[in-house]
Amino acid sequence: MLRIFFRKKKTCLDNSVISIVFAKENKMGRLLVIGCGGVAQVAIQKCAQNNKVFTEMCLASRTVSKCDALKDKLEKQGTPVKITTATVNADDTADVVKLIKEYQPDAVLNVALPYQDLTIMDACLECKVDYIDTANYEPEDTDEPVWRAAYEKRCKEKGFTAYFDYSYQWAYMDKFKEAGITGLLGTGFDPGVTSVFVAYAKKHYFDEIHTVDILDCNGGDHGYAFATNFNPEINLREVSANGSYWEDGHWVETKPMEIKREYNFPQVGLKDMYLLHHEEIEALGRNFPEIKRIRFFMTFGQSYLDHMRCLEDVGMLSTTPIKFEGRDIVPIQFLKALLPDPASLGPRTVGKTNIGCIFRGIKDGKEKTLFIYNVCDHQECYKELGSQAISYTTGVPAMIGTALVLSGKWKKPGVYTTDEFDPDPYMEMLNEFGLPWVVDENPVMVD
Repeated sequence: MLRIFFRKKKTCLDNSVISIVFAKENKMGRLLVIGCGGVAQVAIQKCAQNNKVFTEMCLASRTVSKCDALKDKLEKQGTPVKITTATVNADDTADVVKLIKEYQPDAVLNVALPYQDLTIMDACLECKVDYIDTANYEPEDTDEPVWRAAYEKRCKEKGFTAYFDYSYQWAYMDKFKEAGITGLLGTGFDPGVTSVFVAYAKKHYFDEIHTVDILDCNGGDHGYAFATNFNPEINLREVSANGSYWEDGHWVETKPMEIKREYNFPQVGLKDMYLLHHEEIEALGRNFPEIKRIRFFMTFGQSYLDHMRCLEDVGMLSTTPIKFEGRDIVPIQFLKALLPDPASLGPRTVGKTNIGCIFRGIKDGKEKTLFIYNVCDHQECYKELGSQAISYTTGVPAMIGTALVLSGKWKKPGVYTTDEFDPDPYMEMLNEFGLPWVVDENPVMVD
C-alpha cells in the first residue's frame, strides 16, 4: 500500500493572513541565525514564511554582506518579520556571547560549520539560550594533539574511525539541564528527518523495529565535471572515510565504498549506492536498542568517485596544513576555493532527490516492512527559494526543529537528537512547508 501525505507548500506570498492572526495572538519569537550559506539561506527564508512563530531574526555571519543581501530580498518580498544583520566570528565563543547578549534571542540556530558547534554551544550555555544545529561536531584540525589522543581512544572503545561523533555534544547534557535550556542536535534531513521517520514508524507502524536502512539518493545533474552539493570540506571528508554500520549492539567498520548496492528509487530510477558512516546511526543505536541493524547508503555516480579518488591520491583531501610559498595552507580548504560554490548550483541543477528509511520489524506478531521517504525536485526548489534540493532538504528541517523548540512543543532541558521527541508535529510541518512524505507498506528491501 502506498500512501502520500502532502499539503500546499507555504510560500512568501501566503503570509499576510497568518501575520494578522499572529499579531492578534501577540506572541513573539526572536531568533539568532549564525551562518548564511546555502542551507542557512533556505532555513532563513522558511523562517520568514513561518512568521506565526518567528517574528524577529538577526542574521549573523563572518561575511555580513550575504546577510544584508538576503535581508533586502525578504524585505522586498514584504515579509512581516523584523530582520537585522550582524558580523560574528563563530570560532570565538566570546564574540558569539557578545552578540547573544546584545540581541537577546529566544534561540540560536547554528547553520555555520560543524567545526563551530562547540563554541556556539558554549555561548548559548553562558547566556542560557536554546541551541539548534543541523550536523554534529567534528574538528577542523584532525592532527591537534589533545583531540587526536581523545579520538584514538574513542576509536578503540567504540570501533569506528569517523572524525565526527556525538560524544562531544552529548557531554553537554547535564550542563544544559542545569541551565534549563534545550539543545536540539542534527535537525537537517539526514540526520534529522530520517531520525524522525524512525520515531514515527515506531509510534504508528511497529511494535518492534529490527532493521533500518537509510537511503540518500541525489538524482540531480548540475552539468559540472565535479562539484559537491554541500560544503566540500564536510562532504569530501565524509565520503572518503571508512564506512560503518550498527549491528547487534556494536559497530562494524568497512573500507571506503566497499559495500555497494543498487536500488530503484521512486521518481528517480536505478542508482548505485554505497554504505557510509553517518551520525544518526550512532544516536538511533543508542536510543532504539531493539534495532538489530542500522545502515546508511548514499548514491554516487562513477565520475564523482573517480574525481574524488584522484584528489585523495594526490593529497587534496588532507586536513593537514602544508607550506606553500612561505605560508600554511590546508589542501582541502584550497580545493574548496577551486570548486563551484554549492549555493550557485541551483539554476543549473535538474532532477530529483529521494531520501528515506526502509524498515523491517514486527507488528501484532507479524513481520512488517515499510518505506517512508520524501522526493524533492531541484528546479521546484530553485523556483521557490533560489536553492537546489540538497540545501532545501536540509534548510526546511532546520526551520522546523527550531520552530518546535521555540513553540515549546519540543522544549525540555538537556541535549537531544530529533528521534527523542514526539514525531507527529515535525511530520505535519514537513508536509506544510514543502517536504511531503510517502509511506510505502510494500517496499523493495535492500539485501
